[in-house]
Amino acid sequence: MIAVEFQTTVKNGVIEVPTEYREQLSDSVRVIILSRGKPGGTGIIARLLADPIRDPNFVPMTRDEIYEGRG
Repeated sequence: MIAVEFQTTVKNGVIEVPTEYREQLSDSVRVIILSRGKPGGTGIIARLLADPIRDPNFVPMTRDEIYEGRG
């Protein structure tokens, strides 16, 4: 197994392999992508984490209230 590491930009969904690695990587490869971009979450959880709902009347539970009834 050969492992190579390089940085590049994805253009229209295409990752260009630098010329110095092309001969070594002419067969099937496994690709792992580490992106520095912001998370692409668009679901409700991602939206709430980015912009939480604020309730001015919110009072957090006390420790006793949380563990009440456990024993």
